[in-house]
Amino acid sequence: MLYLSAHTSIVREGPNRDAYLKKRGEGWKHVQAVIALARRRASVLWALLRDNRAFTPLAPAMR
Repeated sequence: MLYLSAHTSIVREGPNRDAYLKKRGEGWKHVQAVIALARRRASVLWALLRDNRAFTPLAPAMR
């Protein structure tokens, strides 16, 4: 599910596409770059669940 979500997210402009294009610029193959993006999305999801927070596109303010 995260792979398909990452694959779909690279179509639109935004931070996910930027991360994908950065990996491609580093010489990573398409599948490798999408997997890296899926892992990144999994990390964000885990942090949201761990901290019991809702998603916001901007980074939260440091306390």
